[in-house]
Amino acid sequence: MFYQRFTFRLIFRLLIINLLGYLLFYLIKNTQLWFTIIGVALILLGTIISLYYYINQIRSDINRFILAVKTRDHTLNFKNKVTKGSFPELYESFSDILQVHKQIRLEQEAMFQLIKTILEQVPVGVIVVNNTNQKESEEVAFFNQAASNLLGIPAYKYWHRVKQHLPTFATEIEQILAGGKRFLELKIQDKLIQLSTEVIPLNLYGNNYTIISFQNIKDEIEQKETEAWNRLIGVISHEILNSITPISSLSDTINRMVTDKNNLTEDEMDDLKTALQTIQRRSSGLLDFVKDYRLIAELPTPNLESHTIGEILKHIKVLMQPFAKVKNVVLDVEQTSSKITIQLDLKLVEQVLINLITNSIYAVENREHPHINVNYRLENTKLYIDVTDNGKGIDANDLEKIFVPFYTTRKNGSGIGLTISRNIMKMHRGSIEVVSMPDNGTTFSLVFNYV
Repeated sequence: MFYQRFTFRLIFRLLIINLLGYLLFYLIKNTQLWFTIIGVALILLGTIISLYYYINQIRSDINRFILAVKTRDHTLNFKNKVTKGSFPELYESFSDILQVHKQIRLEQEAMFQLIKTILEQVPVGVIVVNNTNQKESEEVAFFNQAASNLLGIPAYKYWHRVKQHLPTFATEIEQILAGGKRFLELKIQDKLIQLSTEVIPLNLYGNNYTIISFQNIKDEIEQKETEAWNRLIGVISHEILNSITPISSLSDTINRMVTDKNNLTEDEMDDLKTALQTIQRRSSGLLDFVKDYRLIAELPTPNLESHTIGEILKHIKVLMQPFAKVKNVVLDVEQTSSKITIQLDLKLVEQVLINLITNSIYAVENREHPHINVNYRLENTKLYIDVTDNGKGIDANDLEKIFVPFYTTRKNGSGIGLTISRNIMKMHRGSIEVVSMPDNGTTFSLVFNYV
């Protein structure tokens, strides 16, 4: 319908222009009526100009519409053109598109405000930096209240202001600008805080942003330490009570046996000997327990020296192969010729590997084809030494407890091997990771920082 209206008006104007042009040509060629000729020429010119403005108006409206979409101008409307224009449905579509665009924009603004409100409420500090080539003009796009409270600074508009007030924090962040996590200790207003920090680089619509999130984990660490101490005290109390109770009971029995007696019968002497032997055995067990506890608490400081992975694995193979052979376990120690070098205390790390391999040897008991593999791998900036067995695995509930001192699932186990091993790795600024599937085996990994 609107195309028909536009076509009719366009054909009508073109027809008038052609008629006027033919009339002007006829008058110039066949008459001397100059006033008439001038009048017809002016009418023709006016008609051409009218056609130009008619078409240009539509082109101008389309350009205004495109510009409004580009600039997100929602004030433009074509309501009057819907009823009066040559293209009512086109202008109605323009209005609908602008209205939908406006609605989308409002929904985006509402979502942004929702996300901003959520980020303002969470106890995690969040800073978003809009990265530019001009370091001095890098703007802070978002700075929530938690970040201001944790760092003890106002919500600065520019990143260089944050660097001026907290150079240590800014330097640590710049170390992981490509993305990553880091643990920081900062002194804010004479108070030491411990921050778990993560940096995520992001590119949106050609702009580079850096999202910095951090939280104070000091309270969480203290809570975990308290829980660990409570578990440790519970284990220690349990072990001590298990030894003290029979000792106390037997002591009371012996006291009643000898009280008011000058002589003992042969049976009473046998009972007395048995009781004293039991007291001595339980006392020795209690002393061993205390020695084990001191062994955990008094590990020597590592003497770090350069050693190749091949050297470490070769030593372990020589040390553990005979024991594995006696137990009918296949022990494969691979890549013993590796020349990769790392700083560590060889004796302490060997002790860790001996503990892990010994545990694996007991784990594969009663398996049809007992097998243990020792190998290493490099991933990013980490070096892993893996001890993998095809044993019975570790139950998911026990995985959280195996590093607790004196906790053991093995008969006659002391429960300190893994605790000592983890402490040794911590002193090497590393860690121990474990992956286990019941009935499918276990992998313990020594993790070293390798740069």
